[in-house]
Amino acid sequence: MTSQLPIHDVLGAVNEALATGTRAVLVAPPGAGKTTVTPLSLLEAPWLGEDRIIMLEPRRLAARAAAERMAATLGEVVGESVGFRVRMQSKVSARTRIEVVTEGVFTRMILADPGLSGVGCVIFDEFHERSLDADLGLALALDAQGLLRDDLRLLVMSATLDGAAVARLMAGAPVIESLGRAFPVETRYLGRHEPLRLEDAVVRAIERALAEERGGVLVFLPGQGEILRTAQRLSERLRGDDVLVAPLYGALDPKAQDRAVAAPPPGRRKVVLATSIAETSLTLEDVRVVIDAGQARVPRFDPSSGLTRLATVRVSRAAADQRRGRAGRTAPGVCYRLWDEAETRALPAFADPEILDADLSGLALDMARWGAKSADDLAFLDPPPRAALAEARGLLRRPEAVRSEERRVGKECRCRWSPDH
Repeated sequence: MTSQLPIHDVLGAVNEALATGTRAVLVAPPGAGKTTVTPLSLLEAPWLGEDRIIMLEPRRLAARAAAERMAATLGEVVGESVGFRVRMQSKVSARTRIEVVTEGVFTRMILADPGLSGVGCVIFDEFHERSLDADLGLALALDAQGLLRDDLRLLVMSATLDGAAVARLMAGAPVIESLGRAFPVETRYLGRHEPLRLEDAVVRAIERALAEERGGVLVFLPGQGEILRTAQRLSERLRGDDVLVAPLYGALDPKAQDRAVAAPPPGRRKVVLATSIAETSLTLEDVRVVIDAGQARVPRFDPSSGLTRLATVRVSRAAADQRRGRAGRTAPGVCYRLWDEAETRALPAFADPEILDADLSGLALDMARWGAKSADDLAFLDPPPRAALAEARGLLRRPEAVRSEERRVGKECRCRWSPDH
C-alpha cells in the first residue's frame, strides 16, 4: 500500500465513519483503488478486532482478481490473509481475514448464518450494477444488523451511483466521495453502419485503432457469440504475430480469463474482446484504446412464458462513461464509439436494476427462508414489483416449496419448511 492512489485521500474519512457509526457509502470512480485498498485499510481498525471482512463482487473474475491483488500487496498468496469464495472454487484458510465472494455466495452465507458470526464488516463493491443478488444481500444485511448484530459494519462502494439514495436506505449513512484520477480520453464517434453486421463494423474499428494508436485495445461487445465471431474475423484479417487477440467473458475458464487480463508478451499488442465484465473492478494491463459497440446483454423475465431470456439493449450513459474511462487508467487514451454523438443524449442515465425485470421466484424463496412475509419487511433500494413477487410466491406454493406459515428471522430465527424443500 505504498503507492499513492486517489482512494488514499479518503481512507481516513471511511475509517472514521465506521468507527463512529456502523454504515457508510463510498463513491469512487474506476481506477481510484477502492476495491483493493479499502478492505486492507480496515484490517487494523479497533472495532474489527479478530473478525473477518466479507467483500462482495458481482462476478467471479472480479472476485478472484481482487483477492489476488490484495494478497500480492501483502506479499502473500491467495488463501492466507486474503481469500475468495466463488461458485465451484474457494481459497480460504483459518488465517483468512478478508474473504472476497460473489453476491450469490453471500446470499447463501447469510441465509445459513443470519448473525454472520465472526464477520465484522460487509463491503458491497460495485453496487451500481444493481444485480438482484446485491439488492437482496444488502437488504438481508441491513435486517441482520437491525435485529441481531448492531455491531456489524456495512460499507457500500460504487463507481457511478446515487449515493444519497443509498444513504437514505441506510438511515442517513455518511457519503464519502473520492474524485479519482484519470488521464484524458479523446472520444471519436464512428457512427452506425447499418448494412454491416456488428462484428464487421467492430473489426473495421479495430483495424483503424491499431493503425492510428499505440497500446492495447479493449473492445466491448454484448455477448459471447459476438466475441467469438469477431475473433474469427480478426484471425482471417490480421497478418503477423504482433497482435494477440484475447476473448474475455464470464463462461470462459479462469486460466483463459487470466491471460486476457495479464500484460501482453514483449513486442506484442493485445486486443481484448470483452463483455460488460470488463467495465469495472478489473485493471487490464496496457489498455490505451477502447472500442465500444454500445450494447449489453441483460436477462429479461417474460411472465407470459415463465422464462428468462437474454435481451440485447443499448448501454446506459453511466456504463458508456465507465467503458470510455478504461482507456485513461494509466495514460492518455482514445475511445471509439460505434454510434453518432447525438445518440449519447438519448441513452438512459442508468441501467434498470435487475429486480424490476427478473424472475423473482428465487428471491421469493430466499425471503421465505429469511422469514420475510412481504417485501415491506426488508429495505430494498427498489422494491420488487408486487405483482411479480405475488406470482412468484404462487408458483412456489404449487409444489409446496414454501408454506404460508412463516416466522421472522431474529424472532424465531427460521421460517417453516415443507418436507420437499
